[in-house]
Amino acid sequence: MSHSIESPPKTIMEAYQCLPEGTLAELIDNVIYMSPSPVYNHQKMVKTILTRINSHLTNNNTGEIVPSPFDVYFDETSNAVQPDLTVVLKENLSIINPKGHIHGIPDMLVEILSTGNKEHDLIKKKDLYERFKVKEYWIVDPDSKLTLGYALSKDKYQLIHEEVGHFASRLIDCEFKF
Repeated sequence: MSHSIESPPKTIMEAYQCLPEGTLAELIDNVIYMSPSPVYNHQKMVKTILTRINSHLTNNNTGEIVPSPFDVYFDETSNAVQPDLTVVLKENLSIINPKGHIHGIPDMLVEILSTGNKEHDLIKKKDLYERFKVKEYWIVDPDSKLTLGYALSKDKYQLIHEEVGHFASRLIDCEFKF
């Protein structure tokens, strides 16, 4: 979607929304973070996990999965992210605007680590997702295949899974090796 700018953006969210479609950028606590396009190993891992989770959700009619780049607005003023994979369960599908983006809190997010900014996913985004109460957060290192799963418990993330080449979500009842 193209935007014509008739006046300068007044808020950081307006500036974020003026970025060209497909720009790899996120707005976290009023700061825009941009990143280069991912490398092949990253995208291959996205494809592997997307395929498995999508098949599970489709076969069980339990929700939707959306790959990046796709904006997820946690709020309307200062936090919009582009997780690698976003899962919304059937009972929460109303947060997906079919002609727009997600406005609300997805049930599960998956991030595939990129070599240059691992701390961004491991710390900054984990803290953000915890604060906005995303029920499960999964992090996968595409090189080592180390898979970390966090589940929200009493408003704090607890590590529920740490294993190489194995994904096992309790929330969506989906388990597979890769």
